[in-house]
Amino acid sequence: VDYTVVIRENDDIIATASKEKNIIKCFAVDSNYQGLGLTNKLLTAIKNKLIEEGYLNSTIFTKLKNGKIFKDIGYSEVANTENVILLEEGNENIEKKIFEIISENNIDITKKRSMIVMNCNPFTLGHKYLIEQASKNSEEVLIFVLEEDKSVFPFEKRIDLVKKGTMEFENVKVIPSTKYIISSATFPTYFLKEKNSMIEEYAKLDSKIVGEIFCKKLNIDTRFMGEEPHCSVTSIYNNIVKEILPKFGVDVVIIPRKEINNTVISASIVRKYLKEDNFEEIKKLVPKTTFDYLISDDFKKIKEKL
Repeated sequence: VDYTVVIRENDDIIATASKEKNIIKCFAVDSNYQGLGLTNKLLTAIKNKLIEEGYLNSTIFTKLKNGKIFKDIGYSEVANTENVILLEEGNENIEKKIFEIISENNIDITKKRSMIVMNCNPFTLGHKYLIEQASKNSEEVLIFVLEEDKSVFPFEKRIDLVKKGTMEFENVKVIPSTKYIISSATFPTYFLKEKNSMIEEYAKLDSKIVGEIFCKKLNIDTRFMGEEPHCSVTSIYNNIVKEILPKFGVDVVIIPRKEINNTVISASIVRKYLKEDNFEEIKKLVPKTTFDYLISDDFKKIKEKL
């Protein structure tokens, strides 16, 4: 949360709302003051702040029962679960974003294709192995690299390393994930890697957006995922994806993680070795394109964040 507004009566807080970037959330109005238009006042104050910060659109994450309130004032539903709803308003929307993906990447929507969602912090031989398996078993593969900048390696560098490391696969297209796949809007706790009561709800919402909109509009019939033996958050997410995507006609294929010397290759191990300046071990775990970057002067600025 980077901004919060409150309404008080005699120093007591009777209503509040917050935002993170252009995502509006944490609405609460004292039950004794509901029906008095306080939600509209909160929303107006937050939207004024968004305009001040240069945002032309906003997203609302709230309880499902509150959805009608926001639809009545111009917000459109992106997706919902039994408990929560994601809405948006402004000059950007999910339909427009899908159209951009199709046109900018020359996607033939009459063809069936598969998808992978990756963070790649940084891109490793494990990531490359998963892409290779998908490439061998698909007519075309779309790699969605997480656009959210909450990782050590910034998005622009992560997607660049994925593109450079997958040039040999002619049927692979590497594209930004957009704000609709594993982002602050759809899955804010994913990057914290900590379990909490909302993880399953976020994972369900994210999976519904992928299945109901991305897979349907982009003619995706398979999602490839790496097995997750260590991270409980990713494991919960994978299980929910396996439960939800088949409801939209999408197969979920889990690929065992690539190992070297009985150790699973992971970006977190690469980052650990980077802290230790252990480039001998790093060289075994990443493609040459990633390794060349890690020993470059350009990487030194990022290394300070480790």
